[in-house]
Amino acid sequence: MLLSEQCYKKIDRELAKYPADQRQSAVMAALAHAQVELGWLAPETMQEVADYIGMPAIAVQEVATFYNMYNTKPVGKHKITVCTNLPCALSGGERAGKLLQDKLGIGYRETTADGQFTLVEGECMGACGDAPVMIVNNHRMCSFMSDDKIDALVEELKK
Repeated sequence: MLLSEQCYKKIDRELAKYPADQRQSAVMAALAHAQVELGWLAPETMQEVADYIGMPAIAVQEVATFYNMYNTKPVGKHKITVCTNLPCALSGGERAGKLLQDKLGIGYRETTADGQFTLVEGECMGACGDAPVMIVNNHRMCSFMSDDKIDALVEELKK
């Protein structure tokens, strides 16, 4: 068993929101809980979630590989997703991404040698007016990311 009892309790709370014959509706939340606990979704983890929910493993894998928020490969302690969709790109997103690449010494879809940072491109985050926008570890949105704010964010995450 890869997931803890506490993680299963969280998944059970998600399952309780749906009728018994629609357990698969909780798959996204179950994957999110598993990822928070383990850091990423290995094939074995997806199989465990599939078995618990009662759906085919391939269907769970399809969900995990479709959405950008799920990590199907190991990532750094801090995954920074930079919105590179057109409105953000035109409003500083490309500059912000380049600054992060230079500062961290990695490209998109790469992880620093110390395992601290992974940098990825993201699609629209629904905050075009706040560009450039980044999300840290799928939970923390950072808006209006000037060079100074990017420097401060990286320094904060290093601590």
